[in-house]
Amino acid sequence: MEILVCAKRVPDTSENEIELNRAGNDIERDDLVYSVNEPDNYAVEEALQIVDRAGGQVTVVTVGGDEDEEILRREMAMGAHHGVLLSDEAFNGSDGKGIATILKAFVEKGHYDLILTGVQAEDAGAQVGGMLAAMLDYPFASLVNSIEVQDGGTLKISREIEGGNKEMNAIDLPCVLSIQTGINEPRYVGMRGIRQVASRTIPVFDASGLGVSEDAVGKAAAKVKRVDYFVPAAGKGAEMLAGSREEIIDRLIELMKAKGGLN
Repeated sequence: MEILVCAKRVPDTSENEIELNRAGNDIERDDLVYSVNEPDNYAVEEALQIVDRAGGQVTVVTVGGDEDEEILRREMAMGAHHGVLLSDEAFNGSDGKGIATILKAFVEKGHYDLILTGVQAEDAGAQVGGMLAAMLDYPFASLVNSIEVQDGGTLKISREIEGGNKEMNAIDLPCVLSIQTGINEPRYVGMRGIRQVASRTIPVFDASGLGVSEDAVGKAAAKVKRVDYFVPAAGKGAEMLAGSREEIIDRLIELMKAKGGLN
């Protein structure tokens, strides 16, 4: 089975102090530490596990610049067979539809049985997977938390739905799935693994190589534009209860009564 995983490089919120820029329409991006979008790690791990069971190869693709090669090499160190970078100045400022347009052009250059994305991008929402599926006219399912390969070119998938319930579906290949975090445990990637893939060639495709019109992507083509960006005000911190076990229990009961938790 040929599996394509769409990944993204995003600011690492655990390593950065997030501040707004002067215009108030984005975060200050100078000197930020970046990493692979965490939900995409789950998608790559799921692809690797499917290939372990059913055979095939995993390709990871990202839209970005030269610096985005680092996440491709990380996922290759994780076990992905190939990494591909889609890079062109014309892609800068693309909205979700623009990114999906770029990915669609790449998908049509090859043959992929299954396309996976993370459930969402930590810095941009969850629209690209569904848009890509619509453009390709492929079946799509989101919030997928289990995948079984069936005979006859179908998958049996489980989706997380409202209320913590699960929904079971059969879906035909080729298809696009967005993978829920927690579906698996992404394997550890050490420096040794990253060094082993450091010299491997990563193909780069620009707008011309993909056959993408520059009028269809980038900032000028974007239908969604960010007009404001803000950091929510911090709420009150947790109240730490001190004293003996009995004193803490009595105080906790008082607080719950005061807040309407107990009658």
